[in-house]
Amino acid sequence: MNLLCRGRLKLLVASLTAVVLLTWLYLLAGNLENGRSLLLAPCLAGTPAAQMLERAVLESRVREVEEENRRIRLQLSQSQGPAGQPADGNYGNQQWGASADTGPEDGDNTAEERNNHTECPRSPSVQKCELLHVACVCAGHNASRDVVTLVKSVLFHRRNPLHFHFITDTVAHRILSTLFQSWMVPSVQVSFYDADELKSEVSWIPNKHYSGIYGLMKLTLTKALPADLSKVIVLDTDITFATDIAELWGIFRKFTDKQVIGLVENQSDWYLGNLWKNHKPWPALGRGFNTGVILLYLERLRRMGWEQMWRLTAERELMSMLSTSLADQDIFNAFIKQNPVLVHQLPCFWNVQLSDHTRSEQCYTEVSDLKVIHWNSPKKLRVKNKHVEFFRNLYLTFLEYDGNLLRRELFGCPSQANPESVQLQAALEELDEDDQCYDFRRERLTVHRVHLYFLQYEYTAAEDGTDVTLVAQLSMDRLQMLEAICKHWEGPISLALYMSDAEAQQFLRYAQASEVLKNRKNVGYHVVYKEGQFYPVNLVRNVALKNANTPYVFLTDVDFLPMYGLYDYLRRTVVQLDMAHSKKALVVPAFETLRYRLSFPKSKAELLSMLDMGSLYTFRYHVWPKGHAPTDYAKWRTATTPYRVEWEADFEPYVVVRRDCPEYDQRFVGFGWNKVSHVLELDAQEFDLTVLPNAFMVHMPHAPSFDISKFRSSSGYRNCLNTLKDEFHQDLSRKYGSAALKYLTAQRTA
Repeated sequence: MNLLCRGRLKLLVASLTAVVLLTWLYLLAGNLENGRSLLLAPCLAGTPAAQMLERAVLESRVREVEEENRRIRLQLSQSQGPAGQPADGNYGNQQWGASADTGPEDGDNTAEERNNHTECPRSPSVQKCELLHVACVCAGHNASRDVVTLVKSVLFHRRNPLHFHFITDTVAHRILSTLFQSWMVPSVQVSFYDADELKSEVSWIPNKHYSGIYGLMKLTLTKALPADLSKVIVLDTDITFATDIAELWGIFRKFTDKQVIGLVENQSDWYLGNLWKNHKPWPALGRGFNTGVILLYLERLRRMGWEQMWRLTAERELMSMLSTSLADQDIFNAFIKQNPVLVHQLPCFWNVQLSDHTRSEQCYTEVSDLKVIHWNSPKKLRVKNKHVEFFRNLYLTFLEYDGNLLRRELFGCPSQANPESVQLQAALEELDEDDQCYDFRRERLTVHRVHLYFLQYEYTAAEDGTDVTLVAQLSMDRLQMLEAICKHWEGPISLALYMSDAEAQQFLRYAQASEVLKNRKNVGYHVVYKEGQFYPVNLVRNVALKNANTPYVFLTDVDFLPMYGLYDYLRRTVVQLDMAHSKKALVVPAFETLRYRLSFPKSKAELLSMLDMGSLYTFRYHVWPKGHAPTDYAKWRTATTPYRVEWEADFEPYVVVRRDCPEYDQRFVGFGWNKVSHVLELDAQEFDLTVLPNAFMVHMPHAPSFDISKFRSSSGYRNCLNTLKDEFHQDLSRKYGSAALKYLTAQRTA
């Protein structure tokens, strides 16, 4: 009996040992089959805790076998559902070996990489603080406005330093260089390349696309960009990013040794040639590729002779095609068809193309799938797509996003400060925060973003050198004055608008809907973006003044309507008074009405009649007579020739001067002394104040501004204004010497 029990016990122990050994062999085989090392990750092998950790892993895996089997059965049952599109959304072009990267947010891992995953930390595809290079071709006013939305979407998501490379015409260069210089975004570099120097490279190619010659410029990037630049992401201006651009940059590391271009498959049927009868597109592989988003391996392209290769391709195809229909995209596709091994196919969510009749909906199943949205239809936001409302809202978010919020430093990536930033920081550190006027002094040092020529602008200089630009500034609450001013003044206008990003878009819609404004191309609209608690009125005036393109400027305010015909009258007067060879400030007498509806006087005689009847008044006679009393309205009533007047304290007339006149003093913000200080400096520079006998302007009524309300209600505000006045006088004395003492004396007397 004991022998029998002892035999059964040995059999039981042997069975258990066999089970353990078989389980261990099963786990070993499974791990080796999946390319994994036995139980432990390679990075842990050989460590002191290896044996204990191996035992713990073994015990854990034994317990998990049944749970793993259960999950596998569940996955198998789910996979037997209806067949759908591949998760990565790639289709059509995979047979020629251009790898389509798939995978979630962890760096677009391939299936092989996912199977090779270990518990060891994996090196990121993009190094922290690695500099990423982005190139765009941008020409004209509209493209310069569009590219800002693209840049905002990139900056919003980015975690790496960026270097933007812009190939621009003279218009876009002026706009974007000013914008980025005033934006001062940390860890962002910007370089510009003259498109005119590249035109000869592509001007021989007939192009039917609406982008014109600039639509071919991407072909020249190996020549245009610095020779030591090895890789670059190339983007169209109508792109919106929904993720960190570093994810896209990381795909460069997945290129094979032969691949030089990364592209997303074209999502329309254009290159299939079935859109209409006799439709004959350029040659392409399958559906072809879209060039709105390109990864260019510049170093390899230069080495293989890219410039000669694309030229030969274009010359060959143009013999039968005669012209391009889709600009550079046609030539890229013809080149790729001849050299398919050179292209690396990107997942289609890196270029979701929102033109009509595309397969873009197959690129995403959830919002998290979206990476890049491409508004590549001429209809832009009006394109047909069942999810277009979502895409439009995403685009509008960045369109109206406050660009000041993107001035943030990158965590852990110190940026190299430019001289302007260093100087600004030093000036800020000198301020005394306990000073009761600290906010005023801080405002003077605020750098506002400036977007010049926000709308299309066309101006041809007058040959006689007598042209005059009306210069003014405004905010959103004076927008209704623009149409009336354009009706009263037919000459060029330079307007600076102080607005938020969202208000700037409201203004754009207003201007595009106005028959009066959209037909006036000689009006330059310059947006100064809001920041800080004060209205920087003189800074905004200076932006308008510096961007006038005529020899003479009429410095006014937007709530004044000039008399009909004033533009021609001033041009004649400029010649008569020989302003080209003398320092004169021509005073345009100012009047006002308290009525919102006014039959505007058509002549001086009619104005005098309305003045006598009480429907018009001399400007501010009842609240601030000192501002315009030196104009001598009594003399003006009967004057037939210009007459000179002397400067007096607090005199602030509206004047016509040469464009090279002194700028407004930017220490004066909000309400008070902003024009007075400017006229005072004109007198210090010995400008003759000359009143025009047959000119006038009328101030239209409006609600009081927020800043005048603060001036009236705050004694601290008024005290700081007096302090700023004293400091201005001191600076004037240092600048002009003893001759400036009269202004301080006059001010104290007043």
